[in-house]
Amino acid sequence: MNMKTQSGVDIADWRPEDERFWETTGKKIAYRNLWISVPSLLCGFAVWGMWGIITVQMLNLGFPFTQAELFTLTAISGLAGATMRIPASFLIRLAGGRNTIFLTTAMLLAPAIGTGIALQHKEWPLWVFQLMALWSGVGGGNFASSMSNISTFFPKRLQGTALGLNAGLGNFGVTTMQIVIPLVMTMSLFGGFAGESMTLVKDSGWIFGKITAGTPTWIQNAGFAWLLSLIPLSILCYFGMNNLKTVSPDIGGTIGAFLKIIWLYTLSFVPAGLGLYLYLPKPTGLGLLNMWVAMPLIIISTLLVLKLTAFGTMKENISKQFAIFSNKHTWSMTALYIVTFGSFIGFSMALPLAITVIFGISHVPDAAGVMQHTLKNPNAVSALTYAWIGPFVGALVRPIGGWISDKVGGSIVTQIISAVMVVASGWVGYVMMQAYGSATPEQYFSTFMWLFVLLFAASGIGNGSTFRTIGVIFDRQQAGPVLGWTSAIAAYGAFIAPVVIGAQIKAGTPQMAMYGFAVFYALCLVLNWWFYLRAGSEIKNP
Repeated sequence: MNMKTQSGVDIADWRPEDERFWETTGKKIAYRNLWISVPSLLCGFAVWGMWGIITVQMLNLGFPFTQAELFTLTAISGLAGATMRIPASFLIRLAGGRNTIFLTTAMLLAPAIGTGIALQHKEWPLWVFQLMALWSGVGGGNFASSMSNISTFFPKRLQGTALGLNAGLGNFGVTTMQIVIPLVMTMSLFGGFAGESMTLVKDSGWIFGKITAGTPTWIQNAGFAWLLSLIPLSILCYFGMNNLKTVSPDIGGTIGAFLKIIWLYTLSFVPAGLGLYLYLPKPTGLGLLNMWVAMPLIIISTLLVLKLTAFGTMKENISKQFAIFSNKHTWSMTALYIVTFGSFIGFSMALPLAITVIFGISHVPDAAGVMQHTLKNPNAVSALTYAWIGPFVGALVRPIGGWISDKVGGSIVTQIISAVMVVASGWVGYVMMQAYGSATPEQYFSTFMWLFVLLFAASGIGNGSTFRTIGVIFDRQQAGPVLGWTSAIAAYGAFIAPVVIGAQIKAGTPQMAMYGFAVFYALCLVLNWWFYLRAGSEIKNP
């Protein structure tokens, strides 16, 4: 067999289900692409999720924005990243794995630099920071293309493990970001080139404890620090990864592939931007739509834009991949993936600011008996010290979920973790209610944090099980687009959780957000049983 196996070239012959081919040739290539994919995906998650930490520090530095306005920054980033996943789920077939992962990794440089510049200016209007949050959504889109790509390299028997490793280790980007950003903000990482420091108005923190008010802080390093990893990673992707011609037969050359990626990503920004303009309150937007109307409108309009504006071979390929929507299992797996990844990324985005607002304030009644939520809690915990723990655990156990599912079946694992999440979500809601009505909320923090760690662990294990299930149900041509689509819709959890939790905190009933999530988890538990576990189900425990 005369086949090029070196990195950085197109591969025409790819037969991972052929055991002899896999052992002699395929395994080495597949794992090389996987180990380059992981850190690239990690940086994508870091850039996408960084607003969850940035907003906490903006509050601590006295940026002139309300808590509700800061929650919108996190939500905008979440929504943009989810929307970008819709076109990203089609990119591998259209442009090739190597081309896609290289360019989308290099694209992260723009929001990293832009955010670093914007954060040096407290006086700049809110819309500038909202634009940077929107731009950071590029990092969220990378997950769909990365998972779609890795799924094409591995045989079905290793799908759960391989995808669990890619997603699990890649999702350490959330934890990495939550540890790295508080650290780099304490130092002049790039000297005078990166601007001057600001002074903390409120106490802050990092993983080793509290940072007191009055400390110099370089918040701009939250963006600039990622240049140190993104530049070498982009080079590694270009020279170390492969395009599989069996999956991407009509790439049309490297430049042509890049133009397809840029075109589709640009198109997705249009419905996201217009939808946000209709959703966001004045003066940034019009405030005409609520979240539950704006979000489906953005999803549907993004799909229509992709279908109507594609041309040439792009149009034909996109039409072929739209066939996944006629399969009922696409929709059932979308709901189940919202339970797992939607919860993971949503809670990752919302948790730091929620900790700051619920536990950083003493909730006491005024003379008229009306509860007030403005008095600083002298015994407050720092969100930047603890928020990383849940995402760390969730990412750590993802490969375990894939491995267990490869042994016992994905749907059994999904059923167990869904039941755990019903109980944990309801319980954490009750704890939030107690803390938000207490002058000493810190007494409830330990229970609150342990329950959230349990939620993150269950969602992480469930990610591995849903990857396994999709890999078994769908053939190789459809598994990639289905993974991309389900991950795109689930990623709207990064928009839903900050908005819902922020709104309920504002209303004085934070527990209602968690009770609502518990009801959704219970419904999906029934859905999983009906499709994949009951006697007579069409596909038994995939």
